[in-house]
Amino acid sequence: MQSANTMASEASKVRVVFFDAAGTLLEVRGSVGEIYSRVAGQYGIEADAGQLQQNFARWFRLQPPMAFPARTPGEKLLELEKGWWRNLVRAVFSDFGAFQHFDEFFEDIFEQFRDGKLWKVYDDVVPVLTELKQQGLRLGVISNFDSRLPDVLRACELDQFFDSVHISTRVGAAKPDSAIFQAALDAHGVEPHQAWHIGDSLREDVEGAAAAGLQAVLLDRHRQHPDSEHVLHLTSLDQLLPLIS
Repeated sequence: MQSANTMASEASKVRVVFFDAAGTLLEVRGSVGEIYSRVAGQYGIEADAGQLQQNFARWFRLQPPMAFPARTPGEKLLELEKGWWRNLVRAVFSDFGAFQHFDEFFEDIFEQFRDGKLWKVYDDVVPVLTELKQQGLRLGVISNFDSRLPDVLRACELDQFFDSVHISTRVGAAKPDSAIFQAALDAHGVEPHQAWHIGDSLREDVEGAAAAGLQAVLLDRHRQHPDSEHVLHLTSLDQLLPLIS
């Protein structure tokens, strides 16, 4: 881990702070498996929530990066995003036999995850974002998400804090690809050493941001990475403030 003097020096240069979204700013209420199970029941499918959650975790890891050609028109982009998620959700339910009304179920669940009711903002997020904004810092989101994210942030009343939102499906590159970080830097007109990125994934957020030249910060809320002393390692977002103030 870097020394206090080094951190203070780096913090004095920071102009923009970027955040990952899911797992960093907000999380699904309950679990994806529980939500899938509940909604599927409305379409005649009885599926165990725990099994669905295991299937989701397994198949999500096997999906290709959620990134499509940059400047894809909006309607086409939505079609590609839905195709990505449809393939995943179909695989998640593959153990449960024929799903007669799958298409209707998929459209329903896809739109439900646009709504803030299925998301919970971590308690430390709003106070930290408020303090950073009061310090005059610009804030942004860099996320391997789709075009629903701005709606989610708006529904969760987080959109007011962010000067930019960069999502992989629109940029055409997914973390840890340096291109998505560079797109965010370019949008703010800053150099990599003038920006920090905070996220919960060692590979996507920490390694990706560091490779792009940003100060990378691991937010390990559930203490899943105890052996990560080589990176700037936080267990709650409010621990960021003394470092960046």
